[in-house]
Amino acid sequence: MTVTVRLPAVLEEELAQYCVERRLTRSDAVKQAIARLVTAERDAPSAYDLGRDLFDPKTDEKPADAVAANSKRLLRERFRK
Repeated sequence: MTVTVRLPAVLEEELAQYCVERRLTRSDAVKQAIARLVTAERDAPSAYDLGRDLFDPKTDEKPADAVAANSKRLLRERFRK
């Protein structure tokens, strides 16, 4: 597959210097960079994974707010009085 990318002059110069120092073609350097990017993105945890303990309800834990947990019962008791 052929991909065309326009690079700013500064980045193009840095890429050229990188390729000279490592004896790589520009194509090989770009392929390596894309492979690293894709691998890093794939292996990185998702936002959901990072906050899983905040999102998943804990069925075995009681809510910290007893009023919220018992609101129906408390309202019934109040209205019956």
